[in-house]
Amino acid sequence: MTVDNTHAGHSTAPSGVLIADDGLRLDLPTTILDAGAHTVDFRIVDAGGSPITDYVERHDKELHLIAVRRDLAGFQHVHPTRDERGVWHADLDLTAGVWRILADFAPASGRGLTLGADLFVAGDFTPEPLPSASSTATVDGYTVTLDGALVPDRGRTLTFRVEHDGAPVTDLEPYLAAYGHLVALRTGDLAYLHVHPDGAPGDGVTAAGPTISFHATAPTAGDYRLFLDFAHAGAVRTAEFTLHATSVGHQDVGHGLEHPGHEHHSHEHRGHHH
Repeated sequence: MTVDNTHAGHSTAPSGVLIADDGLRLDLPTTILDAGAHTVDFRIVDAGGSPITDYVERHDKELHLIAVRRDLAGFQHVHPTRDERGVWHADLDLTAGVWRILADFAPASGRGLTLGADLFVAGDFTPEPLPSASSTATVDGYTVTLDGALVPDRGRTLTFRVEHDGAPVTDLEPYLAAYGHLVALRTGDLAYLHVHPDGAPGDGVTAAGPTISFHATAPTAGDYRLFLDFAHAGAVRTAEFTLHATSVGHQDVGHGLEHPGHEHHSHEHRGHHH
């Protein structure tokens, strides 16, 4: 499949916090929190301020919520619950810093959208530099290797190979109607690419590993942080990568990596929900 939404051109509301598109906006009543675990409430509202209560289910959920710290050092992908008033409730565990909240959904009355808002988390904060580009990430004994490149305005295939303790994983478990789920964020403005893999579990063609392939197009040159969710042995894990997108002829198109020998260590994010 191709990228769902890039949404790099949303207009900022006068408050500087809300992002609106297609007459809808993300209403985040609380924008300042202390570090730690919280249930964050929010609504998707129309131009008149009325909450949206009718959604199209996509990839097994009505709404996907991405929480990412603005230095890209923290990432959580959760699936909030919605009450009858149209208020969503998301469980997040937030470190100190500024977090970007991205709601990815499709209202029954329109197209798929991604809306965002900033959340300011108090506490001792030291921003972290972006890890160097790498073709390998490790998480909980799993090694994930990336083959492919991001190229501005050109579709490219990104293939991830999953191994556990040195052996190929051939029994990946379905997660959100796929064997993998990929989010890519551009550094600086956190422009959002939500990508889903080729094929689907149970289609008679797609193998349950060890490889997961995606089709992605970078909107511009620049550095991107990639977060790959995959499920195995009853748990969802996240492997993280840095890629640099440049035009063909200015990079190794086979990998799109500046330092393929650097290994980045990731960890499982407790914010995941099945």
